[in-house]
Amino acid sequence: MSSLLNKYKEELSKLEDSGNLRSLKNISDKDFKVNLSSNDYLGVSKKNIPRPKGNSFGSGSSRLLTGNFPEYEQLEEELERLYSRSALFFNSGYHANIGILSALSGKGDLILSDKLNHASIIDGIRLSNAESMRFKHLDYNHLQAILHNKRDQYDKVFIVSESIFSMDGDEADVQRLIELKKKYNCFLYLDEAHSLGVRGEKGLGLAEELDLMHEIDLLVGTFGKAMNSIGAFVICDSIIKNYLINRMRSLIFTTALPPIVISWNIIMLRTIVKMRIEREHVMMLAKKLRDKLIELGLKTDGNSNIVPVVIGDSQKCVNLAEYLQKKGFLIFPIRPPAVPVGTSRLRLSICADMNWEELHDVPRFIKEYCDEN
Repeated sequence: MSSLLNKYKEELSKLEDSGNLRSLKNISDKDFKVNLSSNDYLGVSKKNIPRPKGNSFGSGSSRLLTGNFPEYEQLEEELERLYSRSALFFNSGYHANIGILSALSGKGDLILSDKLNHASIIDGIRLSNAESMRFKHLDYNHLQAILHNKRDQYDKVFIVSESIFSMDGDEADVQRLIELKKKYNCFLYLDEAHSLGVRGEKGLGLAEELDLMHEIDLLVGTFGKAMNSIGAFVICDSIIKNYLINRMRSLIFTTALPPIVISWNIIMLRTIVKMRIEREHVMMLAKKLRDKLIELGLKTDGNSNIVPVVIGDSQKCVNLAEYLQKKGFLIFPIRPPAVPVGTSRLRLSICADMNWEELHDVPRFIKEYCDEN
C-alpha cells in the first residue's frame, strides 16, 4: 500500500476510534415499525397521489440550452403565484446554497452566517470571493455587534440563516433578522428547507406563518423534504432572478432535471398547500414527544417537528441508535462534523403518518439505555 493510501487509512482509523466512522447500509421498511429518520414530513410517499404521465425521464441539456421545458415555467409560475414574487428553480437544495451566495457576492462584500447553518450554506460561502464571519447560534446581539463594527467597511452584506435548524429543530427569530437587515442595509437570506410543508397556513414555511415572506430578500425552499421529491427554488426580486440566470454556476453548468420530476413537483406543491390537518398533527406529535423527553430528564431542544436528543459521546450515540433499531425504530446517530464535537445526538424526525401509540415507548427506551450505559 502506498504512503498516500496509508494517510487515508490513518484518517479512517481515527474516525473509527472516535465513533464517527460512517458506512452505507441496506435498509428495508419491512425491518422497522417506525422510521424516525425520514424527511417525508407530511407522509406523502404513502398517499395515493396520481403520478404524472407522458413526461420524459431525460432532459438532455442545461436549462440555458435545450433543457428549459414548459414544465419549468409552469412550476415557477405556481411558486410566483403563491409567494407573490419571482421564483427560480434549481436541481437541489445543495445546488441552490452553493450557487446563490457565490453568484451574488464577491470581493468587497461580507457574509454573516449563523454558526449552525447547514453544510451546503457553508460550502456556498467558501465558494464566494466575499469575506465571511459566523455569529453565535441565534445570538442576534452578537450579529448586531458585528454589523455595528463592520457594516461600513463593505459594499454588500448578506445575513444568512436557516429558519428551522436541521440538527437542533430550533427556530430563527425572523422578525429580529429583518429588523437588523433593514437597520444596516443588508440582504437577508433565509433557508426554509425544514419548515416548508410543515409550517404556515399553506405550508410555505416559517416566514409565511409569521406573515413575513415579503420581507425576505432571498427565501430558499426545497422539494427534497416534505414534498418527497427533488429540487429547490429561491423567491426573490426579478432583478436577482435574472442575475442568477446569468451568473450562477450551479444553475448554468448542470443538466436540467427531467420534465417528469418537474411535473411531480407541481403536483406536490398543489398538494401540500391543502395539508393543514397533517401539519397540525405533526406539530402535536412533536410537542408530545419533546415534553416526554424533558419529563424523563433527557436533553432536547427546539419547537419544530425535528426533535433532537443530545447524547454527547459519539460511540454511545451509535450504540444507542443500534439498540433502538433492534427495538424497531429506524433512528441514526448524528455525529461530527454534522454537529459540534461532544454533541452527538439522535435526530427524531416526526412525520404525519405516525401516531402516538407508535412513538410513546421511544423516550422510555432512550432513558433506560442511558441510565444503564
